[in-house]
Amino acid sequence: MFLKAVAVGLLLAVCLIGRRVEGQRRGKKIVSGDSLIYLGQDRNPWKPLIRTAANISEIRSIKSTFQFRTYDPEGVIFYGDSGDAQDWFILSLKDGFPLMQISKGDVQVSVTGGPKLNDGIWHTLDVGSKGKFVVLDVDNLPGLVVGMHSQQTKEVVSGQIRLALGGLLASKDKMIVELDPQMDGCVRDGRWLNLSMPWEVDEDELLLCHQNIQPGSYFAQEGFSLFNTSVFDIDEESGLTVGLSGNFSQMDGTLLSVMSSEGELLGALRADNKTNKLHVTIGKHKDELTNNCKRLQITFLRSKVEVLQTLDKSISFSYDQESTPGYITALRGGRLAIGGLLGDREDMVGSHFLTGCLEKIQIQGNNIDLDTALKDKSASSHSCPV
Repeated sequence: MFLKAVAVGLLLAVCLIGRRVEGQRRGKKIVSGDSLIYLGQDRNPWKPLIRTAANISEIRSIKSTFQFRTYDPEGVIFYGDSGDAQDWFILSLKDGFPLMQISKGDVQVSVTGGPKLNDGIWHTLDVGSKGKFVVLDVDNLPGLVVGMHSQQTKEVVSGQIRLALGGLLASKDKMIVELDPQMDGCVRDGRWLNLSMPWEVDEDELLLCHQNIQPGSYFAQEGFSLFNTSVFDIDEESGLTVGLSGNFSQMDGTLLSVMSSEGELLGALRADNKTNKLHVTIGKHKDELTNNCKRLQITFLRSKVEVLQTLDKSISFSYDQESTPGYITALRGGRLAIGGLLGDREDMVGSHFLTGCLEKIQIQGNNIDLDTALKDKSASSHSCPV
């Protein structure tokens, strides 16, 4: 009965997806169901986006259908529990595959499977309860089945089920499989059980889903993504290399800024679509490039900085170090921002924020997921509007 109760609650959750803020209830904003909502709102990534609760006695149907679209390989879609977070269920993505996690009494289960869903295409997901199993079908094909049995399970005929979209109501420490909760994705066209109560919104304003998207990281001139340079493997010989790809003629604002541990601006790249120029700042040096390239690369070595504009490794600019310590020493313990110009204050503020789509961000040759940023995850981390 537990699986049925939790499944019913969660099936409701995935289909009560709001189209817009429609009113308030006891000071709380509320949303109605059956339309489009973006899951990657700028907030505490573990905090639910919207939530509601239903009496188990009111639930009649045990199947729901909704559509889901993302390029993001990892994140929480929805959560539900009965018994005040003692028994819970999570549907998420991990490496692009659906992941179900269930906890009930003395039993915990996690199952990953089905087709990859992070292809940017709208997929129809059907979730239902069949006996002791929760079944997920994708585009009318078998996707994932989860079953469990507990000796402690008792029939649940009363009480409430709490539901949350885009986050958790239980502690993240209770998860069986660790994951990054932030989900750059959308849900729409939900059909939910027999219930129609509104959901409470935890945000002042809900961001909209873009009609058409492409892979990349989209900045809307509202903030930047910040990293400590200590998380990257900075070698004395190879230094630190950052590569950015995209249509720079369609961007405006700071692409990249790097600051030393002492608060000195070591380098910055800025796009200006009014002058059709890319501005390069390395210490006191300032230069310009045309913005018709598709890739920029900046490398901080021990005693110089190289800026490359093309994929054939031709060096556009090279700057020798004019002061001590060298670049590698200055970089360690420093900060790196994508999409904004770092300030010199301790609160890590920024300015000259970027507008546009970075199709690929690489540091030390590795693709960077902006969900792992330290601060101000204001970008859509895996999708750009077309």
